[in-house]
Amino acid sequence: MRMNKSVYDSENVTKIILESISDGVFTVDHDWRIMSFNRSAENITGIPRTEAIGKYCWEVFRSNMCEGDCALRRTMKEGKSFVNTSTHIVNNDKKRIPIIASTSLLRDENGKVLGGVEIFRDLSLVEELRKELADRFEMDDMTSRSPSMLKIFKILQQVADSDSTVLIQGETGTGKELLARAIHNLSFRKNKPFVGLNCGALPDTLLESELFGYKAGAFTNATKDKPGHFAVAEGGSILLDEIGDTSPAFQVRLLRVLEEREFQPLGAKKVVKANIRVIASTNKDLSDMVKIGNFRQDLYYRINVMQLRLPPLRDRREDIPLLIDRFIAKMNSLRGKNITGIDQQVLELLMSYNYPGNIRELENIIEHAFILCQDGNIQQKHLPATFISPPLPSTEHNTLDNILNSAETQAIWDALKHNNYNRLATARELGLHKTTLFRKINKLGIMLPEIDGRSSR
Repeated sequence: MRMNKSVYDSENVTKIILESISDGVFTVDHDWRIMSFNRSAENITGIPRTEAIGKYCWEVFRSNMCEGDCALRRTMKEGKSFVNTSTHIVNNDKKRIPIIASTSLLRDENGKVLGGVEIFRDLSLVEELRKELADRFEMDDMTSRSPSMLKIFKILQQVADSDSTVLIQGETGTGKELLARAIHNLSFRKNKPFVGLNCGALPDTLLESELFGYKAGAFTNATKDKPGHFAVAEGGSILLDEIGDTSPAFQVRLLRVLEEREFQPLGAKKVVKANIRVIASTNKDLSDMVKIGNFRQDLYYRINVMQLRLPPLRDRREDIPLLIDRFIAKMNSLRGKNITGIDQQVLELLMSYNYPGNIRELENIIEHAFILCQDGNIQQKHLPATFISPPLPSTEHNTLDNILNSAETQAIWDALKHNNYNRLATARELGLHKTTLFRKINKLGIMLPEIDGRSSR
């Protein structure tokens, strides 16, 4: 009787546990019919156990794995467990539910296989949080967690909807064209062309023919009509990149086009109406150029309806890890490689670099590393020569100093990152006064992002 009571108690405890956990659990026999179905399985699927038990598992779950690589089927076939397989099911309301599942064989007390068991977890909340974070950090092809960039992201839809002329200012390599494309892609013109032209790369005569097009016979070798960028972009958006490099004579003609919304191809007798949105960009400060007479004031006011200023990468260092991850994923896809990430020392080097070439330079650094790194993590040896430290002097004194400085730098970096770059919290963790911490940061040449983490703690 005691043995039977013990078995009964054991089974009862197991049942209580299965009914109380938040993960869904079900078992199937060798014919794939459901034998048990716990309360969480009912809640996640929306199907009562009275309806589920006795049915084929695919009739209940309607998972994308049912028709292909079913983890439970592989478990039953190969006799081994599978853990954390991502998939989705369709619940009773025909809603797609993301889940993560683990499977194993179901055995009796003698080790005989009775069927299979699957434990699955609803990841809907996780997916919602992931999407919320992605929406916060990403806008079209841009990614950032920098406060200055998030301010731009916050108003970008309104800017796109306005259809007004936009002036994007920022250093070379900050992503001005990406921002222009994002404005276009978020606007009602998104299904029409986006055309970009670097105004600073062409002399006036070529720039006019490229923008406005020409008629056959307009000049020597013009044997047939050629539409310009304004005509090609009809209904869409045109980016006039490096507009600060244009001549005063060209600026006069461009001003007329922006005011009248019409242009005249070279050699043509009639003007052509232009239904386009104009986005201008420059790496120069146009307001300063206006003051010294190098840029027309009337054109500046015409294009400066809405101004967006992209910060340099050195002022948004918190974005460096995000950008690195994006570039690695992009290049893994393009090159067919499986680079898993970057070494911690490499991250510290990249975080402390000033990036005169901004995001474009960071992407070039990662691409350089991809050429030399075959798999695993990117190491310092895979970086350009700029990042390879010169050999240290061989004297024992200098070597010891270097070791101590390196260890101290590492400790400060680790504490800063652990505290989201909050200087005061970092000082407390290290047992230092904040002025002592600042002095050490300056002495060791540690480059910090602009944020200090106080708003997030």
